[in-house]
Amino acid sequence: GSEPDPNSPQALPQFKSFAFQQQFNMVANATPGPNQSEVILVGCGCPLRGMGWYHAVQMLGGECPSAKLCHIVEPWFLGGGATGPGGAEFAEFQKKTEEEHGVQFHTSVGAVPPVADGVKRLALISGRTVDNPRLLTEAIAAGCTVVYLEKPGAPTVAELEAMKKEAADANVTICMGYNKNVCKYVRNAREFAASHDGSHVTFVSNNTYENNAESLGECFERNAEGMLKNMAIHELALLASFYDVTVDNVDTVDVDKDFSSCQTLKGPSGKDFTDFDKVKFTIKTKTGKEVSVQADRCGGDISYAMVSDADGNETFRHSMPDEDDKANVAVLQAKYPGAMPYFFSQDPDYITVKERVAKFCATGEEAKDIATIDIAIAALSVAEYLTPLMQEKLS
Repeated sequence: GSEPDPNSPQALPQFKSFAFQQQFNMVANATPGPNQSEVILVGCGCPLRGMGWYHAVQMLGGECPSAKLCHIVEPWFLGGGATGPGGAEFAEFQKKTEEEHGVQFHTSVGAVPPVADGVKRLALISGRTVDNPRLLTEAIAAGCTVVYLEKPGAPTVAELEAMKKEAADANVTICMGYNKNVCKYVRNAREFAASHDGSHVTFVSNNTYENNAESLGECFERNAEGMLKNMAIHELALLASFYDVTVDNVDTVDVDKDFSSCQTLKGPSGKDFTDFDKVKFTIKTKTGKEVSVQADRCGGDISYAMVSDADGNETFRHSMPDEDDKANVAVLQAKYPGAMPYFFSQDPDYITVKERVAKFCATGEEAKDIATIDIAIAALSVAEYLTPLMQEKLS
């Protein structure tokens, strides 16, 4: 007959897994639908704390229709971290995600099953920056055609350059999670400036550290790569994306000495760390563009873009979060109490970046305004170029 014999060797594995699913009331393994990419999330982290976890939550909630989360790779909480802090919360998240969504969990990228015929596979890498070069290699080996890397992509420009070549040789596209590239306040300021001659844009990034040696010393040590490679790297990516700022194209750098401050402070380890606690500078390019960045570790929780006229008077400002963002934040706070606050204020931008990258992976449609590996290289190169130059001007 047409029915396969359930005891034949061919039928047995399916039969067993079906029985197993019935017994545990599990859903079938997650698979992408038409016009969806199959997503492997590499690095989930602890629920409520890890950026990877928030990426997962957004995809599982259907916020990114072109992204189907099928696999989560989490070496730490499925290994040595299982019994430590966050281990129990992760195990609970895993159980729920397996049971309700059919997502498969793995200890390594190599353990993910081979990509099925016709499926477009996307790796979303959200772990430690230092692991990214190795994880890119593993993602390519796992059949991913697009790789999404969190900022800044790798610890050094040399590593980014090598990764660019490795991806190009494998015909794999790297997209960067520089979410300010698609942010409403950035877009609105750029559009306003473009429609008003003589306009000058300043991107302002603030953080909420306490303005004392202990708080900043801890910040300096934890972000030892320095402010420009860390907090202000988003702004440098904006400069590279929309103002043609590269090391070769910088004409002048003007540092606002009244605003800026560079300090040497002791971190928790007792070692000294030198970094900016706040900095403001204006770059003029050889191709005639001009743009400013202001970053302040202790500036508060509002970041914004400002436009000024030729006389320096402010003509436009859009802040993040704005009123719409605040309403969305309140909804999300109720939904995920205790999660990192920045997840919520940037929630729509994370969705936009993932959706555009996933859609590009699934259909080939251009990922508009999404930062490329070239932008990542330019941003990190400019950070490495500016740091000693500005420290010298402030000494």
